Amino acid sequence: MSFVLCFDFGVNHIGAAVGNTVTKSANPLKEIKAKDGIPNELELQKTVKDWQPSVFVVGLPLNMDGTEQLMTKRARKFGNRLKEKFKIPVEFVDERLTSKEAKGQIFEQGGFRALAKDKGAIDSLAAVTILEQYFYENEH
Repeated sequence: MSFVLCFDFGVNHIGAAVGNTVTKSANPLKEIKAKDGIPNELELQKTVKDWQPSVFVVGLPLNMDGTEQLMTKRARKFGNRLKEKFKIPVEFVDERLTSKEAKGQIFEQGGFRALAKDKGAIDSLAAVTILEQYFYENEH
């Protein structure tokens, strides 16, 4: 069994989720704080050390028509830095609508107050959705 770490890239928060390659299940982790898209180094290193993933998955924020935008380029750059730094392969997954789905889940659990209170939870739930999409696309 091996683990997959998934990230939902953002400029202030980077959502994180971990998945198991055997059960194909995904669980949210505490988001990683970021400053202008640069992750908190200690939080990132601890997350990678704790889970020792065999692969990273990074969500690609594309426009609804599938074209790239500035955030797409920034997410790719983040993924490429992960690959260089940790020597672990990176897979990119189309993340259109994952944040919307995560917001819906949080709203169902606690309404507007829950949405306003925990932006990081939205990012990490979006990472769960991205990881579930990755598992679905890679079923053999």
